[in-house]
Formats: sequence, structure tokens, C-alpha cells
Amino acid sequence: MIQFNVIVIGAGAAGFFTAINIAEQNPKLKVAILERGKDVLQKVKVSGGGRCNVTHAEFIPQELVKYYPRGEKELLGPFHQFMTGDTMGWFEERGVPLKIEDDGRIFPESDSSQSIIDCFLHQAKKHHVQVLTNHAVKAVRKEGELWGVETNQGHFQSEQLVVATGSSPKMWKLLQALGHKITNPVPSLFTFNCKDVRLKGIPGVVAQDVAVQIVSSNLSSEGPLLVTHWGLSAPAILKLSAFGALELAARDYKFDIEINFVKRSFADVLEVLKAVKQDSAKKTVFKSVQFDLPKRLWQQLVLASDIDKRMRWAEVNKFQLENLSNQLTQAVFKIDGKSTFKEEFVTAGGVDLKDVNFKTFESKLHKNLYLAGEVLNIDAVTGGFNFQNAWTGGFIISKAITGL
Repeated sequence: MIQFNVIVIGAGAAGFFTAINIAEQNPKLKVAILERGKDVLQKVKVSGGGRCNVTHAEFIPQELVKYYPRGEKELLGPFHQFMTGDTMGWFEERGVPLKIEDDGRIFPESDSSQSIIDCFLHQAKKHHVQVLTNHAVKAVRKEGELWGVETNQGHFQSEQLVVATGSSPKMWKLLQALGHKITNPVPSLFTFNCKDVRLKGIPGVVAQDVAVQIVSSNLSSEGPLLVTHWGLSAPAILKLSAFGALELAARDYKFDIEINFVKRSFADVLEVLKAVKQDSAKKTVFKSVQFDLPKRLWQQLVLASDIDKRMRWAEVNKFQLENLSNQLTQAVFKIDGKSTFKEEFVTAGGVDLKDVNFKTFESKLHKNLYLAGEVLNIDAVTGGFNFQNAWTGGFIISKAITGL
């Protein structure tokens, strides 16, 4: 049996960040990370397309929490202790300069997740954190005043236990056995499958700023929209998938969405089209792109309005103009299924937030048991927010354990 002061289960972002901060703040503590696989930080490696979207340039806690469909209320206090600016400072002080992109996402200047991984591995080695791979946890139990952790390679004990395994059904079962309530997980970030003829043949087209509404619901979002080979993606869709995770799962991912491609009213757009009809009478509608839409998208919407490719604006009747205005402002698409990012899989679900004291991220049921990252029922939209949850939780746990 091997004893540690602190055992962290899970060698991901939250696990490494927590362990490093604990060891850094109190070098006397013997800290270990247990990882079931042979590799560490795999999710960090693939995040942000291999660039690692470290966090997001939102520096006001009350605004930052709005990006969390689950966890908004609970994270407000923690974000006042450690948030975006603190994250940037932490990495930059340890040799990883960061940059803010136009959309607010924050990446290493190197544009490589390996910079983050190297930083963690270096800091773990520097502060004598033991990283034990190929240690699959089989049981967790109280053994007197200590925590006992049984793995496939042996028995460990520690005074403090941190669970930072992310979305892990096996770990959720172990925590459930300790009395924690687990919210059943459903996918949170996913794209919409759609076989609509209007999308066929135009994968790769991006409409920069659209409004999307799920029909018969209060769920809506705005932002870029990407047409893919299987349907629709990009921030406008991913935000809907996150905030609508539970409702869309209940609908078995079969529902209708309404898209306003120009974010203007039907009447307003109709007036613009009438003016174009007057001013560009001899031009063909098919080639006369309006509202700065992508050319291929405009053409698909024109065809869907019963307007022939060769038809000139002068030849378009009132009914066809109304059709086109409708396609531009309230086009309905039938969604049938979802596609998830397998490498960057995010779920809604995990340990019930009522079971956690968010001043310390300690379990309310068991003393000296802490929970960090996506093992909790906290998730966010895409853009670096899930990592920020990991950094914040990890830092606060380190302060609680080291007494700072």
C-alpha cells in the first residue's frame, strides 16, 4: 500500500492543474495523479483543433457565467476568485504566452496544444507530482480518516482525494456508491443532421451572422452558421445544442429549426427585394446576391423560392418575392439526428451540483473529497469555457487543500 497526502484521479486538464497548484503551494505535500490510460492530457491535445482553446476573453464574472447552460449560478462565486485574467497570468508566468483572437477565443501564441501539455508536464516534474499511468480505479472508499483507492495495479491511501475524471460513467458509479446523486449524461455540444435539398451541394458555406430558433420552444441563438456534409454546425448551432441539451435529447434529436439568414424582418426584407426588382430589372435573380450572403447559399434559397435560374428581376411576381423573403427570414429545416465531436465530447450530466460546496469544490457528503471539471454537472458552449471551469475549480481546490 502506498500513501500520499493528495491523490488526484484523472490526468486531464483539471487533474493536472489541481495537482500542480497543490504541490506548488505546499511543496511538503506528496501528490499523485492516477490515470487509467497510458497517455495523459489527451483531450487537451485535440482541443481547439489541436491548438488548445485555453479560455475566453470575457473578464466579467457576471457575463462569463452566461456561457454555462449548467453551472451558471454555482460558478459566479468561484469566478470572482479565479477566472480568465488569472488563467492567462498563470500560463504566461510559466512560459506559455497566450493570444486573444477576434472572436474572443484565447490560444497559445504557438498555436499548438503541445505548449500547454509541455507546460503541465514540466510543472508536474518540477514540483514532484507523481503521474501514474495505466492505473484504472476500481474502488474508492473511506478507510478511517483516509481515502482508499483501489486500482488494477495496487492499493493507495491519501488524506485528500480529488476526482477530475471528466465525463466518466465508471467514476460516476463509484461516486454514486458514496451517496452522490448523478444526473444522467446526454450530449451537450453537437451538430444537427439535416438532409434538406437546400443544403445539398453547398458544404463549407458559412453564413456569418444568423438567428436560429427551435420551433415550438424558447431555444434560440445567433452567430455563424456552417453547412456541412451532414447538416449544420458552427457556433449558432453548437450554442443551441448546449442550452437545449436536455430538451433535444427528450425529442430524440428530431425537431424543426427556423433560420433567419439576414436577421431582418420579413416585411423589411420584402421591401428591399421590391426595390431591387425596380433597380435591377434586367439582371437575373440567381446571380444578384443580396444581403452579403454567400453566393451558393443565396442561389439555393432563390431556387427554393420557385425562381428559375434564368429569371430576371423584372419577371419575378409578388408570390415569388414573398417566397424569397420567407426563405431569407424564416426558412424551416427538419433536423433528424446529431453528430458529436468525438475527440472533444462534452456532456450535460454528472454529480449533482447541490452535493458540492462551491466555496471549496468539496463534497457536502464527504470531508476531504473534492470534485473538479466535467465530472460535475457543469458544461459550457464552445470557445474555451469548459477549460475555464477546470482551471477555476482546480485552483480553488488547491487553496482549500493547502489552507491558503
